[in-house]
Amino acid sequence: MSLFTIGRLCVKLAGRDAGKKCVVVEEIDNTFVLVDGNVRRKRVNTKHLEPLKETLDLKAKASHEQVKAAFETLGLSVWDKKSKQSTERPRRIRAIKEKVAEAKKEAKVKKEKKTEATSKETPTKGIEATVTKETETEEKPETEKPEETSENQEVTEQQ
Repeated sequence: MSLFTIGRLCVKLAGRDAGKKCVVVEEIDNTFVLVDGNVRRKRVNTKHLEPLKETLDLKAKASHEQVKAAFETLGLSVWDKKSKQSTERPRRIRAIKEKVAEAKKEAKVKKEKKTEATSKETPTKGIEATVTKETETEEKPETEKPEETSENQEVTEQQ
């Protein structure tokens, strides 16, 4: 028979709840018990507990409410779970394929309008400029080459 029977009041010696009072709710095996009270309801090694003389009248696997009522009759404080208020996580809004396709179409239309507006204003200037550039480039090489050949002929004739 173990010292840690159901209802035995104990003090935790190790862990985050060290120094706090608890009660054995269930015997798991010779080395582990389930405790509750001014600590978190948890499986604990018996080496981490110091049994006290007092015992509480509890059933096996008693609920937290039953343990809380027994602790309040003795005037002991009880650990209550403090749940965090869950806040809604900000979610990234993803674009729907249709909206993305519409946005692309709108961008294309805007781009086409811009190109049409610019092409209406400068099509003659652009064509004239390209034509004059072409004629200038064609004229220069042709005029330079014949001059060189005629000069070369003149120089050879003089010699």
